[in-house]
Amino acid sequence: MIRTTTRAERQSILDNAGHNPFLIRSEDVFIDLLTDSGTGAMSDRQWGALMVGDEAYAGARSFYKMRDAVERVMGFPFVLPTHQGRGAENILFTVLVKPGQYVLNNTHFDTTAAHVRHKGGLPVDLAVPAAYDTQTPGPFKGDMDVAALERFIAEKGRESIALIMSTVTSNGAGGQPVALENLRLTSQVARRHGIPFYIDACRFAENAYFIKRREAGQGDRAILDIARDMMSTCDGCTMSAKKDGLANIGGFLATRDEAAYKAAVQWGVLFEGFPTYGGMAGRDMEAVAQGLAEVVDESYLAQRTGQVAHLGAALRRAGVPIVEPPGGHAVYIDVLRFLDHMPREAFPAWALTCELYLEAGVRAVEIGGVMAGRDDKGQNAFSRLELVRLAIPRRTYTDRHLDVVAAALGAIAARRRDVRGVRFTYEPPFLRHFTARFAPLL
Repeated sequence: MIRTTTRAERQSILDNAGHNPFLIRSEDVFIDLLTDSGTGAMSDRQWGALMVGDEAYAGARSFYKMRDAVERVMGFPFVLPTHQGRGAENILFTVLVKPGQYVLNNTHFDTTAAHVRHKGGLPVDLAVPAAYDTQTPGPFKGDMDVAALERFIAEKGRESIALIMSTVTSNGAGGQPVALENLRLTSQVARRHGIPFYIDACRFAENAYFIKRREAGQGDRAILDIARDMMSTCDGCTMSAKKDGLANIGGFLATRDEAAYKAAVQWGVLFEGFPTYGGMAGRDMEAVAQGLAEVVDESYLAQRTGQVAHLGAALRRAGVPIVEPPGGHAVYIDVLRFLDHMPREAFPAWALTCELYLEAGVRAVEIGGVMAGRDDKGQNAFSRLELVRLAIPRRTYTDRHLDVVAAALGAIAARRRDVRGVRFTYEPPFLRHFTARFAPLL
């Protein structure tokens, strides 16, 4: 049930949640754009697949169906199920990362960077400079800076690099896609130096759609063929099936490296479960297998990315600065432009998420100073971008819902200098944005 609330009610709800949108109950949210992870609507065929799940502990039929779907779509013969994408990250980094080694990525997202640090590694972002230019459109602003990658390896030495990753699309940099040619160039660097190369593939199909639409020579190709070419550049991938698996839960680690798979299996048993269920129910593996078949449908991807573009256009008309161009799963507000009167120490993007909830009951997520955490000296590690992400769940909302969001942000834009910053009242040591509590600045 969706219920409407008054502004006074929302103020009380926000106060009780410590001004943290993560701590607001879903029943108190009118339109929920906190994340697109596991929040979409499954298809009738996915719901039908749930009914035939094999829940055997070992050798479940549903595992082999999901494994075959992964190999058909991505080309990887070795598949280890996990409860979600961060489970795959945990296993992969346990296998590959030694304390003091670097993990090089176009842009690490929050849990990825946290898992690297948990293993004693050092996450380094090497996105192209265009990733930090929010106002200039570009076709592939999620690309790895290959020249910077080469320089980093030359400076630090191959033995200091645990692995190279590319996140497609780049969630930390506005949901921007990565070109197929950039993946190939990154792969060439990795292979020349003997460094494992993995892709964070949770939005691989959306990335493949942008390749088809924007990259020279790709326009007449099928999404499935492009996706397989993307994955052919790397040794394997981590996958949250809660995104482009179109499921509510699940994930996997997939690879063509048998030795890495065998090492991962040992940790998978410890962290997730037996290799043929790995933290997933059989019914959920059935849903993921069906979702992987549906996600490479071009008509679905056109609607999906078109809805994001619709919200982006509506926000432009409302005078709200966004990361250009809109990505595949979300529209990102450029808060340093939107709330240019507010210092970074007041966490303006976080403040805007609170203001948006107060205005219209809309929940969004900050990707900025709070999420960035603290550096080794205990200082706030402010990121180069200060963003609010409006992540659109798949097959859930209509364009009319998104027009409400744009209208709310337009109303805030008209009085943006009245928006107040926030301060911590409780700050956990890791991934602080999930459970921290705040109070408004006076």
